[in-house]
Amino acid sequence: MILNVLLCQSYGQTNDSIARKLTKDLEQIYAQGHINGFSVAIVNQDGILFEKGLGYSDRQENKKYTKNTIQNIASISKTFIGIALLKAQELGKLNLDDPINKYLPFKVTNPYFPNTSITIRQLTTHTSSIKDPSRYEKSGYVLKEKNNGKAKVNSNFRSPDEIIEHGQFLKEILNTEGKWYKKKNFLNNQPGKKFEYSNIAAGLAAFVLENATGESFSEFTKTHIFKPLKMSQSGWFFHEVDFSKHTKLYSNKETELAFYRLVNYPDGGLITSSADLGKYLVELITGYMENGKILNKESYKELFKPQLTDENHEKRNEGPYNDEYNMGVFMGISAQGQIGHTGGDPGVATYMFFNTKTKVGKILFVNTDLNKEGVKEFIDIWRKLEEYEVKL
Repeated sequence: MILNVLLCQSYGQTNDSIARKLTKDLEQIYAQGHINGFSVAIVNQDGILFEKGLGYSDRQENKKYTKNTIQNIASISKTFIGIALLKAQELGKLNLDDPINKYLPFKVTNPYFPNTSITIRQLTTHTSSIKDPSRYEKSGYVLKEKNNGKAKVNSNFRSPDEIIEHGQFLKEILNTEGKWYKKKNFLNNQPGKKFEYSNIAAGLAAFVLENATGESFSEFTKTHIFKPLKMSQSGWFFHEVDFSKHTKLYSNKETELAFYRLVNYPDGGLITSSADLGKYLVELITGYMENGKILNKESYKELFKPQLTDENHEKRNEGPYNDEYNMGVFMGISAQGQIGHTGGDPGVATYMFFNTKTKVGKILFVNTDLNKEGVKEFIDIWRKLEEYEVKL
């Protein structure tokens, strides 16, 4: 008993010293000076091993970026669509192999293959043949406020009075009666045949879920994901979170970006902290190990099951964190056993992955657009987390 206590004390001291060393190393990387603020987390199936925020969430106000600072996390958000769809399938509300038109109030078909149904599963693996049209960028970002002072307003940020309801936005692009509909919004490939990463298809999957369950996507994810995992700092809209904890976003080290929201919000609009997302990543790891609590074992097997082959790709990138090498249910799978997702939006860069061999996961949030030097700093931070994940 005494020996166990001494071992635990020794281990705790060692872990603390490792954490201090990692913090010091991260501070040295931050000193490169190309990122305003960031946060990181390292987790395993037992919980958080390390979490830290560095830099500024508001440079002008000298406000620090912490593990509890919140921001939108871009395309990591898509993994929540996958979890939600599998929960809806468990509840008997839909089946992944159902045609999407079974649940939509408007028809969506590939005009090159009008007699071939698009399925929910094809949306989740980016093989639906739906492309992201230019209209996605032109009308998909809407300012939070009309008056943004000195904050930069990107040319594609729309005025708040131009906001359009999510379902209507999808209809205008994908339905033949929509004002932005074009045949070239679809690939000239049969649904299910070719991988083509699609934000619009992801948003459509969330809209299918809403129609199948009779519940908004935001409420469904709150009930079945956020509350069970105690993700109290997370939400899809500004009014659902404590906005005082939200970081400013920056187009470069000095220039503040105006706050914006996404019309097609399920594809990239989740607002959360690295501390909250760390709880989610712990759940993904335990789910991979068949001990998850928000989905059953069969659903987790489905979530992580590789769905693509070489035939779905023209060329496959075998990099360690390429989340497009293979797909589960909106879950990126790299050629080197890393599962998770990357994300990028104006002023936002994010990574979330876990190693299927070591069962250790990592998260990185950045609040600044990355120039060439910023990309190097981002990579240096990530590699430093890699170095320490085995030590912790």
